This record gives sequence, structure tokens and C-alpha cells, in this order.
Amino acid sequence: MTETLPMTITAPLSNAQRSQLTSLIRRASRAEILPRFRQLGRHQIDQKTGPQDLVTDADRQAEAMITRGLLGMFPHALVVGEEHASDNPKVLDKIAEAELCFTIDPVDGTWNYAHGLSTFGVMVAMLRFGKPVMGMLYDPIHDDFIMADEASAAEMVMPRRVRRKLATSKGGPVEDLLGYASLPLIPAEKRAQMAATFPRFRRIDTLRCACHEYRMLAQGHVDFVLASKMTAWDHPAGALITQRAGGHVAMLDGSDYSAERRSGHLLAVCDAATWGRVRDVFDFLIETE
Repeated sequence: MTETLPMTITAPLSNAQRSQLTSLIRRASRAEILPRFRQLGRHQIDQKTGPQDLVTDADRQAEAMITRGLLGMFPHALVVGEEHASDNPKVLDKIAEAELCFTIDPVDGTWNYAHGLSTFGVMVAMLRFGKPVMGMLYDPIHDDFIMADEASAAEMVMPRRVRRKLATSKGGPVEDLLGYASLPLIPAEKRAQMAATFPRFRRIDTLRCACHEYRMLAQGHVDFVLASKMTAWDHPAGALITQRAGGHVAMLDGSDYSAERRSGHLLAVCDAATWGRVRDVFDFLIETE
């Protein structure tokens, strides 16, 4: 029998509910995502805002399957999937007032996925009035999750239920830091100034996949992620997981992050002291928020 969460959410999900969620995401991956990987025809790939912003049949079908499963488990929840919201943007207005909301990025890193690169993932977050209270970052290729909720530490859950607690890096001076930032997502008038900051760090890259960038941060492999495109599905799971792994997360202007944000720059860093040093490098972006 399916366990149904009551309308009022007063505690983290039970272990049974977490197991149901992970099972749902795994089944959607095996049914809709992995069979299409490197098998997509041109007619199965569409552009949204342009050639760098793609959607595939896998995105649409995986989102539909996960949405049906979530509503079966939590019939009173607001479910905001990337593809549904792209076609029905008014649903985003409901996030701040929803006591129980799930956001879904069914294939994060769609450009990678559509071009045969295995750096893609599935992101699901549970929100309470816009604030993330549970997050999952799933790697379909290796069949493992990074998970956290507001009451537990971040951990990696691998096949055969092997679990490993996660911790962010120890940070340090700017010149020693590794991070992710996407130059094309910076406002055009600020890109040259942004590019000029890159040599100040040890290395700045982009994976074109927020799921794996946050996974790398939570595992301590990089020190920060700067996100410059605020969507309700790309960041809540990663923001919460970073915090529960010991990191510090805030908008670049210092304000709290909430999933209803649609503009600004989100900075997720390994610790609060390092957050301040990275913010000082990028403070010229604050006026664009």
C-alpha cells in the first residue's frame, strides 16, 4: 500500500517514504532515460529558447512518470517539473505559498545527454513555502544518489544500500579554490569583467550540469558553485545538500535562498569564511540582481 503524506508537513520524510522516492526515480531512469541515451533521433530533440537549451523525449516522459508517482504518494502536493513549468510558467507563482511542493529536473544536463555525454542527472527537491527541506541528486549511469533533508547530514547512497557521509572541502585562499561558474549565463555587459576574475582562482570550469556540480561540491572535490540562472528545479536540492554537508549557501547579496527566486546569483561554498572571500571576488555582479 502506498504511504500518503498528510497535508501538513511537520517532520522529515520517513525511511519508507524516502525509499519510495528513490525507487520512483530509479524506475523512471530505467524506463525513460537510459534506454534513450545515445539512441535519440533528431525528431526526439527539440529546442526551447535556442540551440543550447534543449528538451528531449526522455525529459518529457521521465518528468511525466515522476510526477504521476509523486502525486500518487502525496496527492495534495504541488509538483513543479521543468518541462511542465516551461509550458505553464504561472505554476511558479504557487511555490511560495505551497506547504508541500516537489520540484523535478528530469534530465539535468540535457545538452550533455542529447550529445551522448554521461554527465547528466535527475534532481528532485521537496519544498516547504519555497524553502528546500529534502533533496536528491541522482546519477543514472552509476545508480547512486546524494541525499539530505533538513534533519540529517548529506550522504551518498550507492547500490546495495551502501551509504557514505559527505563533507565539503576545507576551503582556503581564493588562489587555491576550484569552482564552477558558467560565463554564458552571466549578463552580457558583465561577462568580460567576470572572465577577468577566472585567473584569480586555481580553476573555474562548468559541467553544464548543476546536478553533478553540486554533487562534486558536496563530496569536497570543488570549493564553490556560482549559479546565475535561477530556476525552481536546478538549485533547491543542491543548495540543501551543500548546507547539510557543511557548506554555506546564500544569494550573492547575502540574502537567503528560496526556490521561488527567479533572478540573482546563488553562491554555494564549502564554508562560511570561504563564501565571504568568493563573494568579494564576484561582488560586481550584485548590482545585476
